[in-house]
Amino acid sequence: QVQLVESGGGLAQAGGSLRLSCAASDRTFSTYAMGWFRQAPGKEREFVVAINWRGGRTYYADSVKGRFTISRDNAKNTVYLQMDSLKPEDTAVYYCAAKKYYSGSYNGDEYDYWGQGTQVTVSS
Repeated sequence: QVQLVESGGGLAQAGGSLRLSCAASDRTFSTYAMGWFRQAPGKEREFVVAINWRGGRTYYADSVKGRFTISRDNAKNTVYLQMDSLKPEDTAVYYCAAKKYYSGSYNGDEYDYWGQGTQVTVSS
């Protein structure tokens, strides 16, 4: 069982930046693809970004392309989400997720483990 703990959420102004972190408990972290999803009030969960096990391939939702950057440090069992040029529509609870077998995915149903989420609020 992999435990994922997100941190770094909070309040930002439109145009500002936040950096989310997700720390994993499992030593096999480096074999997992990692993803970030978000859910705004009254809306379904949506894919944001993912990265494969080595960090060589990334996947971005069109809505965040060019503004958000995912990265990972396998030595620290941690994945990061750098969010720049934030918009009020980025307001949501952000969830970190881990997927077995190396390759990332846009489909949340393919992820095996989830964190508890961290709130991101962007004011206009």
